Amino acid sequence: MIAALDGWLSPAPAAARVSWLKARDYAHRGLHGGDVPENSLPAFSAAISRGLGIECDVQQTGDGRAVVFHDWDLDRLTGESGPVAGRSAAALSQVTLGSGNDRIPSLRDLLGIVRGQVPLLIEIKTRRERRVAALCLAVRRELEGYDGRVAVMSFDPRVCAWFRRHAPRLVRGLTVSEESARTASGSLRRHVALWQAKPDFLAYDIRDLPSRFAASQRRRGLPLLTWTVRTAALRQRAAEWADAPIAEGEGVAEDGKNL
Repeated sequence: MIAALDGWLSPAPAAARVSWLKARDYAHRGLHGGDVPENSLPAFSAAISRGLGIECDVQQTGDGRAVVFHDWDLDRLTGESGPVAGRSAAALSQVTLGSGNDRIPSLRDLLGIVRGQVPLLIEIKTRRERRVAALCLAVRRELEGYDGRVAVMSFDPRVCAWFRRHAPRLVRGLTVSEESARTASGSLRRHVALWQAKPDFLAYDIRDLPSRFAASQRRRGLPLLTWTVRTAALRQRAAEWADAPIAEGEGVAEDGKNL
């Protein structure tokens, strides 16, 4: 019964639409480490030079722009403090990442260096108490005219639903972490999120694999990406249970190709 509902309420995408998602490893927040900060232009350039796809995080600035940054606050990754949403895009572009000279990039900055050379996954960061339309619209505007392989994804099914209505040609994914909720109620919540999002693919927490829910969606044609693959052992798990890893550190394959 539940499988029939999945097929009816969240149809699988055409294979040609999503087959490119399986073709490479993705560098989680770029190829970072040491003196190279996560979600920085040098991290993204390093991923491109290795032939890796790129995964990045995007959230909304105080003036409604799309900026590449993971945390809600500046404290961990910069020498400053306070919420990202409390500053304008111009102000954030002057904030230094880590101890070097790299600044927080905008989504436009990132697209300008990728230029379709490798596929790009844009994870859109939202909060339940906030509306998603303004950030989704900001991302869509930046992607207008972009020729490369690109997909958006989010834990928030409202994001997928927005892009399905307002940018249907753009590939969209639902990010999932089961968080040990393998109860009947947890399973139901995942299915409801799936039905609301109607995604083209899933980006799944590697800690939850193997997963009955993930396997059932993969069998019916949704590519299964998995994050964050940080070790050789997790790479092996990703190879067995998923289609492509989103990796960092020791989890990145030497040749940059999918396992």
